[in-house]
Formats: sequence, structure tokens, C-alpha cells
Amino acid sequence: MLLVDTPKKLQHAIDDFKRAKVLSIDTEYDSFRYFKEKLCLIQIHANTTTYVFDPLNNLDLSFLGKYFGNQQIVKILHAADNDIRLLKRDYKFDFKNIFDTHRAALLLGFKQLSLEKMITQFVGVELKKSKKIQRSRWDNRPLTEEQLEYAVQDVIYLPALYEKQSAELNIKDLKDAAREDFAKIAAANWQEKRINRYGHTKIKGYYCLNDEQRELFKKFYAWRFHRAKEENRAIFMFLPDKNLLELAQDTKNPEKYLSQRKLNLYGTEIEQIIRENRKRHAQSNNNALNPNVLNYKLSLYGITFALKTVKLKD
Repeated sequence: MLLVDTPKKLQHAIDDFKRAKVLSIDTEYDSFRYFKEKLCLIQIHANTTTYVFDPLNNLDLSFLGKYFGNQQIVKILHAADNDIRLLKRDYKFDFKNIFDTHRAALLLGFKQLSLEKMITQFVGVELKKSKKIQRSRWDNRPLTEEQLEYAVQDVIYLPALYEKQSAELNIKDLKDAAREDFAKIAAANWQEKRINRYGHTKIKGYYCLNDEQRELFKKFYAWRFHRAKEENRAIFMFLPDKNLLELAQDTKNPEKYLSQRKLNLYGTEIEQIIRENRKRHAQSNNNALNPNVLNYKLSLYGITFALKTVKLKD
């Protein structure tokens, strides 16, 4: 394993890639703590060496595009969708001639599609992968030895898995179907998260709110989404659903549900949302009690009722 963190090591990788017919690729990214997934590591196995590239150390990795887009080099990945989307998003890479071991296993009829199961089934090697390391802070530097060991495990065995699966696809006459599926995966692009306009109604406790609180909660929900996006923080870490719901119910005591830091940063915005919602709700109530509005609604109701009666007589 070679951690590529200097120009000299980078040149070593380039020289090796020039001789490669197959590249095994994997990434580590953090989609838990960030609104927009953060790419933290790129692992590539070429010939007999696994190279680990750090996207966070300002090395120019644009040279990888030359190999990812080369039709003559097979790029092997497992469940490639997210890896390809993030690499395209951050580097504008193009991918050609990929082989996705996850999709291949699906086509071959396997039910257990994890890479560990595939490597055990096809290669006869049992990987020991720690969930703790998988969920560790890949964005922290320096990386630990345990993280680096974890990161390189997958790509080492992908070439052997590729050879076995490729042979099976050929035997079962599934090569063309696989090629079509791989091309679709290679064409995947990263999509920015969009707010679910009805997402607030799916949060536990929403239907316990009164009309004014529901309207306020809807506004808080949208405000939180856009704020989390601006600060690139996971929505639940920015402000959990429970706190957001409590804030909509108890607008006079925001300090109970927000840290002092968040009060300092967002207190003014939250107060403005509360004031505007209160004002709008009061106007809505006044309109509902306005005799002119009531007479107009009754008039409309009378016209509608009359029209329905005429239709029934006809």
C-alpha cells in the first residue's frame, strides 16, 4: 500500500497506471455528518500496488481522468453508483468500460450482495471489516493505520472477483446485459438534494400540532433545510426533528431547545419567522371573522348549491 501524499509518489502511481490493463477503484466518503457528501479518500489498485489518494491534501488528481475515461482499461468497482457520482462531481471525470461487481452478482442471481459475501463466495477469502472503522471520521487527518488498512482491503481482491464473475457472466450468456447495465451506471451523475415539500408532515408529532403550529413548523422545516445546505452540515446534526417540533410548540422559550451558540447565530432569524407566522395567522383569523368575507363565502356557497340543484332537476 502506498499513501500518495508527495509529488514523487504521485509520479510513481502515474508510471504504474500507464502499464495497467485493469484498475480497481473504491472511495471513502462521509455522508453522515455533511449535507453534501464529502469525498475523503480514493483507493486504486494497479498491477501489484494499492495507491491511496487523499483528496483533502490539495494534490492535483486530475490526471486520473485519463485512465477512468480510457476504453482500453477496465475499471472495477463494487456498487459503483455513489463512487462515480462523487468523482464526477468533484473532478468532472468521465467513466468508460467499468465493471460493477455488485451489479454482476445481481445478474448472476445472488441474494447476498455485500462485497464481503462476494469475495468469500468467488475468491475464498474472508474479509474482517470493522463497523467502527467504517463509520469513523474519514475527514480527520492524519488517518489512522486501522483506517488505511480498512480502506485498501476491498480493492485488493476486486481483480480476482472480476475474473470469476466475468467468466460466470460469459457462461450464462449475460455479457451483453451486464455491459448495458455497466454503461448506465457509468453515466450516473450527482444530484443535489432537494427539499421534500411534504417532508414536514411525515415527522412524528406533526399531527399533534394546531393549525398555527403546523404552519410555523413547515416554515422551520424549510429554514433548517436551507441553513444546513449553506453550512454543509447534516440536517439532523444542524437541528434534530424533536427540537424543531418543540420549538414550534413553545416559541417563547427557544433557549430550551437551542444551544447558546445556535441562539447567538440564528436567534434573530427564528424570531422573525415566529413573528411573521403569528402575524399571518392573526390576519387569517380576522378574515375568517370579517362579516364581508363571511357574506361573500355564503354567497358563493349559495350559488354553488343552486347550480347543483338545477343539475339535479335536469
